[in-house]
Amino acid sequence: MDYRKLLKEARDNLPKSVFEKERFEIPNVMGHIQGNRTIISNFIQIAGIIRREPEHLLKYVLKELATPGEIKKSGSVIVGTKVPASRINEKIRKYANEYVLCTECGKPDTKIMKEGDFASLKCMACGAKHPVKARI
Repeated sequence: MDYRKLLKEARDNLPKSVFEKERFEIPNVMGHIQGNRTIISNFIQIAGIIRREPEHLLKYVLKELATPGEIKKSGSVIVGTKVPASRINEKIRKYANEYVLCTECGKPDTKIMKEGDFASLKCMACGAKHPVKARI
């Protein structure tokens, strides 16, 4: 077979998601400051959009902000100090770059795979696999 024919065949066998050009946007946090605490009302929805466990995302954000916090039964998140929404958004974007977006193709179609003590980010679009920190 000639090169062009092989290339076309390989391209035809790639998943459709490789060719999609949709834009991945993380919504901004919505919430308010109440006393000495910050309440985030759409944290669970943000975790759902980036397809990660809310607990994992929260643990990362709280560690980055160096503050205590928790998820309430109502679905809102209470952060133990006054934190501007812009700082929380910045930490969520940093999390997405580290634990959601593929470093090869930039798509958000990834899963965190654990193998023993190690974790890696596996891209479902291009098949790339990169190590990530297993524990935050």
